[in-house]
Amino acid sequence: MNATWQSHLGANGAKFSDNSVKFNDDERQDVTLAAQGTVLVPLVHLGAIRATGEDASVFLHNLFSNDVKKLGPNEAQLTSFNTAKGRMLASIILWREAGDYLLTLSADIHAATLKKLSMFVLRSKVRLMDDSGDSVLIGLAGPQAGAALEAAGLHIPGAPRATASGLATVVRLDGARFLVSAPISEAVGLWDKFVAAGAAPAGTAAWSWLDICQGLPTVTLPVQEEFVAQMLNFDLIGGVSFNKGCYPGQEIVARTHYLGKLKKRMFRVHTDATELPATGTDVYSPEFGEQSAGKVVIAAPAPEGGFDALVVLQTSSAESTEVHLGTPDGAPVSFLPLPYALS
Repeated sequence: MNATWQSHLGANGAKFSDNSVKFNDDERQDVTLAAQGTVLVPLVHLGAIRATGEDASVFLHNLFSNDVKKLGPNEAQLTSFNTAKGRMLASIILWREAGDYLLTLSADIHAATLKKLSMFVLRSKVRLMDDSGDSVLIGLAGPQAGAALEAAGLHIPGAPRATASGLATVVRLDGARFLVSAPISEAVGLWDKFVAAGAAPAGTAAWSWLDICQGLPTVTLPVQEEFVAQMLNFDLIGGVSFNKGCYPGQEIVARTHYLGKLKKRMFRVHTDATELPATGTDVYSPEFGEQSAGKVVIAAPAPEGGFDALVVLQTSSAESTEVHLGTPDGAPVSFLPLPYALS
C-alpha cells in the first residue's frame, strides 16, 4: 500500500491487519454504518492488475469466462480465471480504462494470479502490471453515494456494471454501490471530499457485508479451486458467457450448464454463532452426516447480532431445515433471500 495513502487513512482512524481495515474496534459498528447510511471503505482487501498492449483484449478473452471482446469502453463485467478442470482461481471485476484493462481481485491471491497470467503472455503484445502501487481502490455505498461522487467532481455511471471516467474511474456495482479507482495523486483529496459530503469511513467488514447482501462472492485463498463458476452463481450474475468459445475450464463449465448437473449453489445465510465463520469452514446437513455438504465463501458481522454469510451448499441440503456450521452439530444457519433468483 502506498505510504502516503496509508498514513492519511491512519490519521483518520484506520487500523490495518492482513489485507483488511477497520475504523471501529468492533467491526459490527462498521457494518451498522453501512446498513444505516452512506459509507466510504478503503478496499485494501482487493488488488489491481493492469493489462496494456494491442493484444490485451484477445489475451484476456482467451483466458477468462466472460466475453472480453464485447466489453464496451464504459462497461464493467464480472469474470473468472479457472483451472483446466473448471475450478475458479480468481473472481474478477474487469473494466476498460482508455486503452487498458483493469482487473480487481482478492489481495491475498493478487501476486500469484499476476504471475500465473504472465505465464500465458508468450509472444502476445500485452503487458501485465501490478497497478496497486499507482492507484487506490475506494468503495462508496449508500443513499448519498451518488451525491458524494458529484461533490467530489466525479461522474455517476448510469447503470449497474457501467463506468465513468474523469479524475478517477467510477464503476457502478449495483444500485447505490460504487467502486472508485483513483490515481494516488488524487486519492487523498477525493477521500476528504467524500467525507465532507457525509460519507462515513468504514472498514472491510462493511464492504463484505454489502457483498453478502448482493450475493456477490470473492474467491480468496482458502477457497481457491473449490468451486466451478455456477456454484458461486456466476452464471446468474453475469460472470460467464456460454457463447464466447474456449478458455481454461470452458468444457467443464459448459458441460455443467448444458447437462444441468449442478448439485451445489451459493446461498445467503444467517447464524447466531459466537464467532465469525472463517472462509472455507465446512457446512453440514443431516442428509450428508459426517460428510461436508458445502463451505463458507465469505462472512461478516450482521448489524443486529450474529453473522451473515454466503455459503456454497448442496441444493438438496438447502431444502432442509437443519444446516450447521463447522460440525454436524455446530451452530445452525437460517436462509436469507438473495437479490436474484436461483434457477
